[in-house]
Amino acid sequence: MNADCLFCGIVAGDVPATVVIETDDVVGFLDVRPVFKGHTLLVPREHVVTLPDLPEPLIVPLFGTAQRVADAITSGLGAQGTFVAMNNVVSQSVAHLHVHVVPRTKGDGLRGFFWPRTKYADGEAEEYAERIRAALED
Repeated sequence: MNADCLFCGIVAGDVPATVVIETDDVVGFLDVRPVFKGHTLLVPREHVVTLPDLPEPLIVPLFGTAQRVADAITSGLGAQGTFVAMNNVVSQSVAHLHVHVVPRTKGDGLRGFFWPRTKYADGEAEEYAERIRAALED
């Protein structure tokens, strides 16, 4: 854990987040500034900054969780697909490795890597998280 890291704070439970999945190695939570509602961030519990820093034993847990969450976003939210992405250093807003899993639908307006952001209405984040959690249980 890194005391100065926002995502380590979320992993530790010291910083509030709308969590959609927790495993022994990974925590997934809704992005507070989602590209589209349901946009989930997956982080290793261990403080790792970039993909090259990720220990080999965490590769399958992280990307296996990304696969499960991508499936849950399509089935739980009715998305037609997902956009899965990761930045390393450049455009990495938090220096803790994280995988973005973004719901997509045809004609949603996302072009290339232009990432417009939206906000959740009061209580809406928990509703989206619950739908993803329910789909993860299926």
